[in-house]
Amino acid sequence: MNEGRVRQILDIESQAQAIYQEAVRKAEDLPDQAEREAQTIIEKARKDAHAQAQQLLDQAQAQDACDSILHRARDEAEHMENLARSHFDRAVGYVLDRLAGKE
Repeated sequence: MNEGRVRQILDIESQAQAIYQEAVRKAEDLPDQAEREAQTIIEKARKDAHAQAQQLLDQAQAQDACDSILHRARDEAEHMENLARSHFDRAVGYVLDRLAGKE
């Protein structure tokens, strides 16, 4: 073999060795990279779940506030109706007296 061929074979072997070493390095990095990506996915899922839980909690609290306001409004309306009923007889008597010319 001539010297050029030997040099060419040595260059190819050197390139193959560099490619092999790069492949080994990448293979060694894969578990760490996979772990980092998994942690990122887990953290995103955790944040999304927390945000969704907070949204559901806010909606539940808003519903509770609406229910409370509605309950108070019904109680007040009932109170006003009872008050009006208690004064109804007096009001009718007053109107009848006014119509009859009394007072």
